[in-house]
Amino acid sequence: MSIEKILFAFVIVLALTLNVGFVYGNPEIIAFHDPYDLCLAIVVSLIATVMKFGERSLLGSTMLATSLVSDVQLIAAAVVWALKSMDGQPLDAAESVMVVSLAVGAMVANVVSVVLLVIETASLRR
Repeated sequence: MSIEKILFAFVIVLALTLNVGFVYGNPEIIAFHDPYDLCLAIVVSLIATVMKFGERSLLGSTMLATSLVSDVQLIAAAVVWALKSMDGQPLDAAESVMVVSLAVGAMVANVVSVVLLVIETASLRR
């Protein structure tokens, strides 16, 4: 059992769970979605992306691609949230749904990444 592999899997699964934690709740009500959850999801997703660099296999490059997609989606959600709330008013329902739907896209990419991790783990020989 390698501590590096454990840490790698931990960060990938943590990225997914933080993303799910942000998305959970009514997408039309921004109060259900904490901006700190989104920031933490972005940070952990970026860490997961850095950890995936250097992988030479097709599966590894696909995992890197899913991580990059997740990063782009989460950063886009944060930028939209910041731009839409610059006037000091809370986001309306349509703006809130836009932010949450971007985070849902990132969540889908994270789910694919976790599935690929499980496939890679299952295919390893003892």
